[in-house]
Amino acid sequence: MTEQKSGFSAEERAAMKQRAEELRSTKGLKGAAKRAREFEACITAIDSLTGTDSSVATRLHTIVTEEAPELDPKTFYGFPAYARDGKVLVFYQPAEKFDTRYGTVSFDDTAALDDGPMWAVSYAVIEMTDAVEQRIRELVRRAAARD
Repeated sequence: MTEQKSGFSAEERAAMKQRAEELRSTKGLKGAAKRAREFEACITAIDSLTGTDSSVATRLHTIVTEEAPELDPKTFYGFPAYARDGKVLVFYQPAEKFDTRYGTVSFDDTAALDDGPMWAVSYAVIEMTDAVEQRIRELVRRAAARD
């Protein structure tokens, strides 16, 4: 990451610009039209990834579609994300986005992952094995559960 005088790296500023564009692209849209535009943006974000990021984001998309089909695909700061009632529940932050060692599957505070006074909400994924996929499936099911 390249640091700048503003305190934000070039990558962070690009992500903020991407988020602003996401909001602009759906301005004035409602219902099915908005969901369709957000779905398209999510698929485009996944298709733009390469290597491990591509395989993890693609599998996450399949997992969410199968385990929590009520969630709406969208993007969140350019990341593939899945939301309920407009609020992001789970997203994938690719390693290539910030030139990091690994991508992460992360859950926002709307996810029902609470487990006592402390619990994990972000998981580094360096390979999509059967065991990793099964764990993500469990987390998505749990995160999407309603009380």
